[in-house]
Amino acid sequence: MKIGVLMGGISSEREVSLKSGEEVFNNLDREKYEVEKIIIDKKMDVLEKCKDIDLAFLALHGEFGEDGSVQNLLETMGIPYTGAGMLCSAICMSKDASKRMLKSEGILTPNWYTARRGQEIEYDVIEKIGYPMFAKPNCGGSSVATFKVTNREELVHSIEEGFKWDEEVIIEEFIKGEEITSFIMNGEVYPTIRITANKGDFFDFASKYDDGGASEDIIYYPADVQEMINDITKKCYRLFNCQVYVRIDMILREGKAYVLELNTLPGMTKNSLIPKSANAKGLSYSGLLDKIVEYSVRVRGCSRI
Repeated sequence: MKIGVLMGGISSEREVSLKSGEEVFNNLDREKYEVEKIIIDKKMDVLEKCKDIDLAFLALHGEFGEDGSVQNLLETMGIPYTGAGMLCSAICMSKDASKRMLKSEGILTPNWYTARRGQEIEYDVIEKIGYPMFAKPNCGGSSVATFKVTNREELVHSIEEGFKWDEEVIIEEFIKGEEITSFIMNGEVYPTIRITANKGDFFDFASKYDDGGASEDIIYYPADVQEMINDITKKCYRLFNCQVYVRIDMILREGKAYVLELNTLPGMTKNSLIPKSANAKGLSYSGLLDKIVEYSVRVRGCSRI
């Protein structure tokens, strides 16, 4: 089976994607697969560079990666791919849309306001959320242009910065608690990771991608709390019709879990979270990639195995 590892892309997360892609490319088992590195610099590259592959391993992030558009293009080409499908990807890419779905199902998520370019921004309404709060692009990732704001001046600035990356900016309630992430693959929940930022006061870009930027520890909570986390993880997986794997970020406070977002193509760098979660269950990085390929083929088929 010939696997093309798609990396790079056109989003603000291009550099992270290149790192994810390199790690995937280097660790796919050459005894099982023929592996090709496919660097995406423009959308047309998918049409031109993916014609001869049997499976696209998506190591893309952000726009034209996690938003369903590359998935749609690959489906049109008849090329199976890893990760969530087109609709799930598109919904989860929008923090506003996904939070609306979470709220409709009674799953806790921090209160929020969505500022839209060209529309009146109701600062008085936003401030009812209460300072401090977070502002971030609605369809962004990797904490690019994410700000913790403590007053009106910072709020205005953060929204202006967010509009440089997106047409919509989410302003979200700050929930003080433990930041955790829950990884689920093929419906099976893997060990929970607790995240503590060592640089800055939240899990920003530097914390995520710099060596030593954060402490990320496998944690086993008391049975009732762990069961709650796992149940919410499974409920989100079903609600959004996720496929293959997804990472769900939460804040745990006073025995309650607040879902922040779902990551349908989570980072796969050496510092990324899901390889650490998989490793805690005895699954090596290469073994994790094997499972992702296996489940993706099971979901979408493959012309040559």
